[in-house]
Amino acid sequence: MKILIANDDGIAANGIRALTEALACDHEVYVIAPDRERSAAGHSLTLHTPLRVEELAPFMGAKRAWVTTGTPGDCVKIGINAILGADEQPDAVISGINHGPNLGADILYSGTVSCAMEGAMMGVPSIAVSLASMRSEYEDFRFTGKFINSLLKKMHEFTFPPKGILNINTPALSAEDIAGVAITELGRRMFTDTYEKRTDPRGKVYYWMAGELISEPTDANTDIAAVRNNMISVTPVTFEMTKRSFMADLENVLCKDDECQWY
Repeated sequence: MKILIANDDGIAANGIRALTEALACDHEVYVIAPDRERSAAGHSLTLHTPLRVEELAPFMGAKRAWVTTGTPGDCVKIGINAILGADEQPDAVISGINHGPNLGADILYSGTVSCAMEGAMMGVPSIAVSLASMRSEYEDFRFTGKFINSLLKKMHEFTFPPKGILNINTPALSAEDIAGVAITELGRRMFTDTYEKRTDPRGKVYYWMAGELISEPTDANTDIAAVRNNMISVTPVTFEMTKRSFMADLENVLCKDDECQWY
């Protein structure tokens, strides 16, 4: 299988290095990553400045690897459209391994998830994977890399929806301490929106985002609850944002009796 790996933590992050090493054993791997950390970049693209791309020397067993000045979304978009040759086009896009969780509604801000979404938007089966821990040593990511390699062997039995990805979060535990795999829905928010008002040494006011963890029932079928229960969370996520179930009600309010020119 040909796999394009990207991330939002940058080319030097241990997560992308461990993932590349784990997958390169069994697959033809290509890597395109930002030149610096671009966490919480969301699904932004570079429109008004040139994108610089540099090919790297051998990288963790990958067939080829590049670093770019662009965003996480840029990495996948430019990779498929401009960098990879016709015989290098990916069978799958995998984003990660992110340093820290991407759970609940917070995935809307995630550069890791946006990489996978970009792949899905281009018709390529895509997975976002994160380690639900702030530990960032290389060894911390090894199990997650091995898990994704094992997962790919099972994905031959699964047809990816045309407008969806899998969002995966693994607990920061050894294999024997993980309680299994849970197929989940997205939870709520991971953190409250709290800002601390502070004053710098020059007397200027600034704000620091300091949200607290939101509690969630441990028996909920959500990604947040699964990780807290020491399980690997696998969540199918779609970028199909149209709420079709509301369309008839909205039509009845705004265009009742075919009177749609009321403005």
